[in-house]
Order: sequence, then C-alpha cells, then structure tokens
Amino acid sequence: MAEKKPFALRLGADVMEALQRWADDELRSVNGQVEYVLRDALRRAGRLKARPADPVQEDDPSA
Repeated sequence: MAEKKPFALRLGADVMEALQRWADDELRSVNGQVEYVLRDALRRAGRLKARPADPVQEDDPSA
C-alpha cells in the first residue's frame, strides 16, 4: 500500500455537506470519498494510471 500523506483542505459548508451525503450514500468516509473522486478525476485526465486492484468504472469511456 502506498504511503499516505496528510493534507489539510478547506471546503465551503455547502460542498462539505454535499460531500458528506455522497460519502454516506456510498458507505465511505468523507476522506475516502475525496480520495476516490480525486483518483477518478486523475485517471480520466490521464494523470494517474489505474492500479491492478482498482475496479474499472463501467461508465468510463476511457477504460
């Protein structure tokens, strides 16, 4: 597993509330949801290669 580095992030209350609801819907922590969203965006932009253990998104045309 890759080393995790702490990172402070300031979000507006509305964004934080929406992120919390989304994380709850997908049974993730807010931290896990942020990492999931960032990894997905990085893969889609071609900035991060998918790890072998990462599931491929069915709605991802680049996969």
